[in-house]
Amino acid sequence: MKDNKVEKFLAKIEIIGINPFVYIPDETLKTIFIQANKEKGKIPVRIKIDGNEFQQTLIKYSGHWRLYLNTPMRKSANKEVGQTASFEISFDPEKRLTPIHPKFIDALEKNKEAKSIFDNLRPSLQLEIIKYLSHLKTEESIEKNIVRAINFLLGKERFIGRDKP
Repeated sequence: MKDNKVEKFLAKIEIIGINPFVYIPDETLKTIFIQANKEKGKIPVRIKIDGNEFQQTLIKYSGHWRLYLNTPMRKSANKEVGQTASFEISFDPEKRLTPIHPKFIDALEKNKEAKSIFDNLRPSLQLEIIKYLSHLKTEESIEKNIVRAINFLLGKERFIGRDKP
């Protein structure tokens, strides 16, 4: 982990709904806020869980800052809900970009109305669509879901669990 001061702490892995997480100690949060130059919104961080490094985002939910731990993170550390893990954390100033799938770019270029709607969506919904498409594996599912994304933008069908934008 680079540049920013690394804060170390131990924390018990808890769960809210289906989401495992740890609370961040107040002193650690203060350091992260200073590094990030903000105390609101999502804060990108670099973490180590028992020595395994990841990028993650701190999120404030229901009045508390939480560090959510996905399955690969917990598996790499061999930790589950209820166990205590060793953490290292620092603010991550690197921009996080998810590239737009080239086939989605082509589809938007071919359909100016869908492109106009996409360009005017709130950034979080644009990112949700981009991330969804970028995680697909097979060519068949990529092509099928790009058609669905275009139809969603045009108000013709549901996509990513949403009605028309």
